[in-house]
Formats: sequence, structure tokens, C-alpha cells
Amino acid sequence: MKRLKILTVCGFGVGSSLVLKMKLDELLKEEGIDAHVETADVGSASSTPCDIIFTSKELSEKLISSVQVPVIRVSNFIDKNEIKEAGLEKLHELIKE
Repeated sequence: MKRLKILTVCGFGVGSSLVLKMKLDELLKEEGIDAHVETADVGSASSTPCDIIFTSKELSEKLISSVQVPVIRVSNFIDKNEIKEAGLEKLHELIKE
């Protein structure tokens, strides 16, 4: 199976993206998915190689036009169930590639 590189993105890459990273790390562990999660600001995210990006709905519009990877939109960064519903299926697809 492929090891994924995931970015969690917020405006400055240090606040809410870190919260999202921690919740995503918990979900990945529960699901047995091998991945490395990094945080990034919206500016550097478009030039950082990765397999998938998790971010807010507001920032996703900026990223979709500048990246070639799936962008998963999350409203509540501390709601693991929302993160799971939004991105788990796509994560499983990427592992199989």
C-alpha cells in the first residue's frame, strides 16, 4: 500500500491546520492508514508536493484552482466524524493507486 502525504491548510499554517492535523492523525490511526500529515499555509500549499489536501471551505476555493490533487473541505476541524465523512473514501482510493 502507498504511504500518503497529506497537507492540512489554514491561513497561516500554524493554528487551525494544526488542530485539523491532530484530528486527522487520530482518524488515520483508527483506520490503519499509513500517511504523513503536514501543516501549511494557503500560499505554500500550492507548491508543496502531496497526495491530498484538507482545508476549510473558504480556502478550498483558492486551492482548487492552483493544485492538481483532491481538496477536501471541512467546516469543523475538531469534528472527527465530519473529517471522516468528507475524506475517508478519497483516502482509501488514493492508497490503492
